[in-house]
Amino acid sequence: MFAQETNLETPSNRKSDASLAHDVLISEVGPRDGLQSVKATMPTADKLRWIDALYAAGLREIEVASFVPARLLPQMADAAEVVRHAITLPGLTVMALVPNRRGAEAALQAGVHKLTMPVSASLAHSLANVRKTPAEMVEEVRAISDLRRDIAPHVLLEAGISTAFGCTLQGNVDEDDVIRLALQCVEAGADESGLSDTVGYANPAQVHRLFKRLRAELGDKAGAAHMHNTRGLGLANCLAAYEEGVRTFDSSLGGLGGCPYAPGASGNVVTEDLVFMFEAMGVRTGIDLGKLIAARAPLMAGLPGEPVYGMTPEAGLPKGFVQGFTQGVAMLGAAYV
Repeated sequence: MFAQETNLETPSNRKSDASLAHDVLISEVGPRDGLQSVKATMPTADKLRWIDALYAAGLREIEVASFVPARLLPQMADAAEVVRHAITLPGLTVMALVPNRRGAEAALQAGVHKLTMPVSASLAHSLANVRKTPAEMVEEVRAISDLRRDIAPHVLLEAGISTAFGCTLQGNVDEDDVIRLALQCVEAGADESGLSDTVGYANPAQVHRLFKRLRAELGDKAGAAHMHNTRGLGLANCLAAYEEGVRTFDSSLGGLGGCPYAPGASGNVVTEDLVFMFEAMGVRTGIDLGKLIAARAPLMAGLPGEPVYGMTPEAGLPKGFVQGFTQGVAMLGAAYV
């Protein structure tokens, strides 16, 4: 019996509920993407405290684990236990990364609400990361889509196109290949497909161009922007994606994260800075900045000595800043309203 069979939520009504609370959805990926990139293993109890703190701050979509062999990523050996805790938090969409059907079966058994799959547009990265070609990964998407349709049809499936903006192993990645691959993933059964700047190569002009094409091709099945801050352009790239109509953004508390199979990849966009940017613009995130910054404490307690990043936590909030007050909207113009 799969735990998800008792959950009456569907992908459509879960999205509708989320849209009532905010203008953009910040999807926290630190407990998975962040932790997989550090050498230390955070104790399970600390993971649960961290997830609870993120939830208390208002985050309502969290990627809490990946279902991969523990010998490859010891940090994820407790994935099922972490998921079982996270699904007890009301209104939280609990995500897990799965690279194949076996991982999807385990994630569904644990009770996840959403599966995410890494489908790389770079052949070199795909082989290094999942030991399959991009075409073979599309077939994995199809197999996992069939699996969830048969046993948990209410579970969402997202195929994130990794190395969409370039690859440290391959170099340039053809934009036509990126868009074609995203379309193939949706045709194979993914509910949506977003774009990931896995190694921090993207620039705002490129982000504008690719997300414009993605949305023209996929419409409302165009998924999240997953940006890295490797070269300091993470927030600028998120803003560019927002200007193209993207409304879901992946980020990691303290900028934790990277990719162990992509040399040179470093931290994700800092959740604290991303939330501050949007809130300062008058774009609602549904996240309490004070509580979000406080959520760094259980992260640092669980990974003592691990560097964390973020300009907003270090500088503090501007004098007179009131979260939820849209003082920035008039200056930004109608494009942001």
